[in-house]
Amino acid sequence: MGMNMQKLMKQAQKMQNDMNRAQEELKTMTVEGIAGGGMVKVVMTGAQEVVSVSISPEVVDPEDVEMLEDLVLAAMREASAASQAMAAQHLGKVTGGMGLPGMF
Repeated sequence: MGMNMQKLMKQAQKMQNDMNRAQEELKTMTVEGIAGGGMVKVVMTGAQEVVSVSISPEVVDPEDVEMLEDLVLAAMREASAASQAMAAQHLGKVTGGMGLPGMF
């Protein structure tokens, strides 16, 4: 019984180390959310951090600020969904698809 527990503890420690490494890797991986045919772009890491927002000057219309707001929101949502999907896939390699609580 003691050997099985020790083996289980080693496996758990390895999985924790692998998970930590994978989470660090996600901080350097990026996805892009695009709206308005590329007029608005949002770049986000796999750790859900927005690293840049690009807005083409052609889409900036003082008479229609609401459209620009909608485009930024759409790009943010797309980037967020892509980031979460990337994180789930990347972390799933470590967890073997176990779907651990607290993971995307």
